[in-house]
Amino acid sequence: MAKSSGRNRYMRRGGGGGGGQRGRGGAQAGQLAEAQAMLQRAQEELATKTVEGTAGGGAVRVTMNGEQKVQAIAIEPDVVDPEDVEMLEDLVLAAIHDAAERAGDLQADSLGMLTGGLDLPGLGG
Repeated sequence: MAKSSGRNRYMRRGGGGGGGQRGRGGAQAGQLAEAQAMLQRAQEELATKTVEGTAGGGAVRVTMNGEQKVQAIAIEPDVVDPEDVEMLEDLVLAAIHDAAERAGDLQADSLGMLTGGLDLPGLGG
């Protein structure tokens, strides 16, 4: 019951309790803008980085950027067997999964550094 009466008291006094937090809200808005800028830079950087996934001992290679978009596929001619198209399909799929996992790791590392950076005071150089 004390929570309810305290809440009502703040609502009556400050029109919802926001009156005393304006200064803090400005700082939070600045931090939010900084975080958005950092996120934008991280996303731009991810778009330029590439990873390679492989299958079949490197016979099938898939290059993917940090946004998990396939950039290239390379297939060694000796794995192309018209009698066994299914095997080639499996190799391509496995290479794509490998590349996607590596790109996901790249994203996690990049965004992990971003979130770690937000906890540091005085950030913004």
